Amino acid sequence: MSEMATYFWVNLPVKELEKSMEFFRALGYTVSKQNEMGRVAIGEQNSPIILVQEAAFQQFAENGLVDSAQSTEVLLSISADTRDEVHEMCQKVVQAGESVFSEPGEFDGMYGAGFTDLDGHRWNLLVM
Repeated sequence: MSEMATYFWVNLPVKELEKSMEFFRALGYTVSKQNEMGRVAIGEQNSPIILVQEAAFQQFAENGLVDSAQSTEVLLSISADTRDEVHEMCQKVVQAGESVFSEPGEFDGMYGAGFTDLDGHRWNLLVM
């Protein structure tokens, strides 16, 4: 039996598309605009995160959004090759105006940290 899916991406609601795109550029990711959405390419495989204005996202999803200041629906994880990369990314996050909610350190045999983006979505950095 073959697997149906041939391609996978994540759609992420954002309040201000241009500002969100600039945030991810400041972190060093390749960002482009496609139609009325932003595309952030992550990793060697350029795994896409599609940034979608909240109103359009709600139309697609056909329900309300999670208040990311109060709740977390998903933790988006990114691998890092070294501890230094984790520290560098945390510095970029702070320089781009956002916060690190979990400072770099050891977690269950892994080294990592956590940060929020402009819309309060939580991201996890891990050296695997």
